[in-house]
Amino acid sequence: MAILPPMRPESLFPLFAAISTLKGVGPRVAPLVEKLAGPIVRDVLFTSPQSLIRRTATTAALAQDGQVATFVVTIDAHLPPQRSGQPWRIRGWDETGFVTLVWFKGHGPHLERQHPVGSHRAVSGKVERFGSEIQVAHPDYMLEAERIDEIPPIEPVYPATAGLPSRTFRKFAQEALSRAQPLPEWQDAAWMAREGLPPWREAFERLHGPEGEIDLSPMSAARRRLAYDELLAHQLALAQRKAGKRAQPGPRIVSGPLAEAAEKALPFRLTGAQVRALSEVRGDLAHGERMSRLLQGDVGSGKTVVAMLAMADAAGAGFQSALMAPTEILARQHYETLAPPLEAQGLAVVLLTGRDKGAARAAKLQKLADGSAAVAVGTHALFQDDVAFQSLALTIIDEQHRFGVNERRRLQEKGPKDAEWGVHLLAMSATPIPRTLELTVFGDLDVSRIDEKPPGRTPVATRAAPTPRVPEIVDRLRAAIEGGAQAFWICPLVSESEKVDLRAAEDRAADLRKILGPRVGLVHGQMPAAEKDAVMQAFVDGEVGVLVATTVVEVGVNVPNASIMVIEHADRFGLAQLHQLRGRVGRGMRESSCVLLYDPPLSEVAQQRLDILRRSDDGFEIAEKDLELRGGGDPLGLKQSGFPAYRLADPVAHRDLIAVAADDARLILARDPDLSSPRGEAVRTLQALFDWKPASGLNDAG
Repeated sequence: MAILPPMRPESLFPLFAAISTLKGVGPRVAPLVEKLAGPIVRDVLFTSPQSLIRRTATTAALAQDGQVATFVVTIDAHLPPQRSGQPWRIRGWDETGFVTLVWFKGHGPHLERQHPVGSHRAVSGKVERFGSEIQVAHPDYMLEAERIDEIPPIEPVYPATAGLPSRTFRKFAQEALSRAQPLPEWQDAAWMAREGLPPWREAFERLHGPEGEIDLSPMSAARRRLAYDELLAHQLALAQRKAGKRAQPGPRIVSGPLAEAAEKALPFRLTGAQVRALSEVRGDLAHGERMSRLLQGDVGSGKTVVAMLAMADAAGAGFQSALMAPTEILARQHYETLAPPLEAQGLAVVLLTGRDKGAARAAKLQKLADGSAAVAVGTHALFQDDVAFQSLALTIIDEQHRFGVNERRRLQEKGPKDAEWGVHLLAMSATPIPRTLELTVFGDLDVSRIDEKPPGRTPVATRAAPTPRVPEIVDRLRAAIEGGAQAFWICPLVSESEKVDLRAAEDRAADLRKILGPRVGLVHGQMPAAEKDAVMQAFVDGEVGVLVATTVVEVGVNVPNASIMVIEHADRFGLAQLHQLRGRVGRGMRESSCVLLYDPPLSEVAQQRLDILRRSDDGFEIAEKDLELRGGGDPLGLKQSGFPAYRLADPVAHRDLIAVAADDARLILARDPDLSSPRGEAVRTLQALFDWKPASGLNDAG
């Protein structure tokens, strides 16, 4: 299937013009509009109001304090300041009383010229009542009385930035709306009627001309219509991309005796979820099409074992595989897990990181180049220019969202240059994504889930405690450390912030060293990588008893002896992040615990979130519950996890539309793969409008 980006129809040209073509957007204003919305007119159209102002027509006698009111007054007098620092005042009269209009700084005699005594003016602004005096500071509007209709009774409020007030941006939004032509309908008419959704342009008219708060709600008919348009455009791009990947041939890899022997040699049996995931991976490898699959599993669910058996399959078929991890410590841990069982089957495994230098590195590169090493485990070092594989056929990317598109692609491109097939991709992630949102991130990948923990994992006893109990917790921690245990102590910040009153990791480490001695380590994201790795390795080796850290330890650190996790200001973290942090303990034989410290009093939502964490250790269930509690916005910091930057859709509020859009996209392409029917042509316009390019998706790796 051809997946070229759609040609832009002429009907969209006005929306794709530069913002400088909007009236009033000159060289000074253009950078402000671009910062707020984007570089083209369409971006202004896609910028939604955040709230609205209701302006009530009233009189001086009836005006209420705090009300945004509109008056018609006769200018009675100008009251210039008597000394420096005082405001310029204009006194107006409306037959029921006086309204005093106030300007501070930079306003003066020009007001007297613009609004002479005796003139009639329509004035609107926020009322401040001082006893019997009605005052409006810096009125929003002050026009000739006959122009009162230009003052909107309901005014949408847009995001603002320095030098670009909301009211100015509103003018640009109205002009952008005037350039939006009615377009051929790309949505199914019966579905729109059933859902009560308006046509495309009418939806934008309601968005930029709201008649009440309901029109700004994500659940309004207009917002749902526009959200569905954006979701459908994105799902179409992902579906086209997925079809394009499946059309690429991949080497046929069939499971054989080598992988079977490796599995039998394991000291445990695979869980049902692991068996299911492995079966799905093997089905892809044997199919003859290039695999693009995500293996999503909770912390400690056994993803690495599934990856290892897939690597054994590749080696048994005469191919090489590579596993890339985002940090050296994680790569080393993967190597220590993978190497023994694979080498027991006669396979050579190479660990390649940035630390490898000179002759030792050259020897490893030679093994990869001549094929004597069947498996490579490493970091970014794996895709450097001088790294060559003889027959790379399977790449495994751990914590794939921590790598850029180009980094993933560079490893994929290490396959044989003259091969007629592409390298298989298995991405792995321990970040729990709710099923309802999975399609927005991984719609172009096949997804396997390991939703079952291996037997023998020690349950982590989780409890919440107020911060005044820190001394008591430190006393218990000292006893545990003296008994041979190890602990994490997580802080949200590296140093004190004037804006956020949180205890810094640096200060906490210093406090704990005074009580517990020198075996307290500190790691945070601002440390040099080598220094951070050294401290982490000291913790892994048991030289550090307590590791004070920011959330850099969230993913990948495996210290079986660590049995205590203390998280300060736990109420400030997302539930999914708390669960990831908690997953760093409970990996050995010791009874493990997690203490969630919070500043009382807890809000009702914060209390519910901590209760969920105490009750459940299922990351996917926790993610779903967190989603329910958070509502709209950016759930769980999703933008940092690879989520698309939607302009009109809210992936939480509109999550019921995501699966519908995915189904609709598949149906459209199944019936009309080339989008050549009348609806297909309209769908091409939709894709061009949102500019989702199927050839450059979120999860592109080659």
